[in-house]
Amino acid sequence: MDSYKLLITGGIPLMGETYVSGGKNTSVAVIPATLLSDEPCTIENLPDIEDVRVLKDILTDLGAKVDYLPESKRMTVDPRNVHSWLVPYRQSQRMRASYYMLGALLGRFGQAEVGYPGGCSIGARPVDQHLKAFRAMGAEVEERGAVITAKGKMHGTPVYFDRITVGGTINAMLAAAKAEGNTVLYNAAREPHVVDLANFLNSMGCRVRGAGTDVIRIMGAPYLHGSTYTVIPDQIETGTLMIAAAATRGDVVIRGCIPAHMEALTAKLLEMGVAVSDMDDAIRVRTVRGHRAVNIKTQEYPGFPTDLQQPMSALLTRASGDSIVIETIFESRFKHLNEMQRMGARVRILDQTAIIEGVSELYGAPVTATDLRAGAALVIAGLMANGTTEIYEPGFIERGYEHIEEKLRALGANIRREPLEAQEMRF
Repeated sequence: MDSYKLLITGGIPLMGETYVSGGKNTSVAVIPATLLSDEPCTIENLPDIEDVRVLKDILTDLGAKVDYLPESKRMTVDPRNVHSWLVPYRQSQRMRASYYMLGALLGRFGQAEVGYPGGCSIGARPVDQHLKAFRAMGAEVEERGAVITAKGKMHGTPVYFDRITVGGTINAMLAAAKAEGNTVLYNAAREPHVVDLANFLNSMGCRVRGAGTDVIRIMGAPYLHGSTYTVIPDQIETGTLMIAAAATRGDVVIRGCIPAHMEALTAKLLEMGVAVSDMDDAIRVRTVRGHRAVNIKTQEYPGFPTDLQQPMSALLTRASGDSIVIETIFESRFKHLNEMQRMGARVRILDQTAIIEGVSELYGAPVTATDLRAGAALVIAGLMANGTTEIYEPGFIERGYEHIEEKLRALGANIRREPLEAQEMRF
């Protein structure tokens, strides 16, 4: 349990300018990919988040030399002395994206042993499509309790995903990067971080074509040289800041982002009556009238992202009218709404659908973050609420948002940490 709680006194419009950190979802794919290089690599614009620190520990345990200073936002990885293909269960449990070590180690050694991944509890996130891809490329794969083992020389082949899978697409790209021949991924994911991984692999000498479409072609290369690469801005942090600005009826300019990645969210905010304007690498969000209810259905990119469903549904609790939110990606991503009912939200949940009746006010209350994006949603709810909201288990938020408290305070938010008292340790 975390040793502190977040206290937010709401009702203050966010005003001013802020910036977006490097992408979490890109970073957790690109860092494992450095294991495929035959020379040192440097990754820049990394966010200072827990998942990056966990990956540093994993690479170090495998034998890589890792130089990383969070304040520099830069990590240099020399993988030439990597001697192990085993990621212990205790390490893999610290984050969900530890499963990318399977593809990276298979690509490097033709062998991998990785404990089942941990991370946020938002429902079943099966890895069957990942393992299907590995088997198609020549690996023998076993699932033994809490451990996945894979072994075999990778060779190019067509891979047909039964459903769109971001993690499976990335893992297959990693395993194929040094495979003999050409690998073609059909029904591939199109997310921006899939494209960014492809660009990084290309910068090392691999040949990846079609990233950003549903067919990706990878021509493996036996030798991959070192590279210095800058990861893209975080799409989900951008969206969370946009939603926070709208929720507080503020006026915020978010710099260092990619507006084209935000089109699904921008469309919904405009539908609600929020003013959104784009610049080359910035977005301005301001509220000029009351918010209207809207309906949302999560979909794979370029549809509405599941990672923004929770922050967006927090905003909808105060929109005028009834909103319907349909979650199609994960089955346990409405836990935050149960917490927000303590704050006065009116919500009915029917399987994968939430019906949100907008209310005029939310009220500060003690609530608990159950996962990363749920934590962000509760922060937004706290920023909107009258009185003070206490958020327990805020460590989830640190997994994916760099210094979010400082960024919000710079925009005027009243948000601070407070140590837990003895009786709260049992909350």
